[in-house]
Amino acid sequence: MNLKTKKKGGFTLVEIMIVVAIIGLLAAIAIPNFVRARTTSQQNACINNLRLIDSSKQQWALEHNGANSSQPVDSDLQPYLGRTSVGELPYCPADPSQGFDTSYSIQPLGSKPICQIVGSTHILP
Repeated sequence: MNLKTKKKGGFTLVEIMIVVAIIGLLAAIAIPNFVRARTTSQQNACINNLRLIDSSKQQWALEHNGANSSQPVDSDLQPYLGRTSVGELPYCPADPSQGFDTSYSIQPLGSKPICQIVGSTHILP
């Protein structure tokens, strides 16, 4: 008489541990790259905002015959940023309060605007 035993299918503990180790290794590689990409995109967005602010200062100066020492305020620049007079002003993506005044310092016309959040890397070239 032949007795047939049924084998239970499944994974062994070693196989599961190997899969978990591979997933951990992939995560260890992917997470720093994700953080670096996020930082780079925030930097590029902030620099683009600084360019927009600088060009809006120049446009404001042309229309209002501003001297090199003139300094426009936020409401002066808003129409030139393409956001209408009631739209929101841009802010640095790294700014937790997401406000224009906390993100950027508008300098006089002869100087470039400055990011107040990450002033070491968010700089106009």
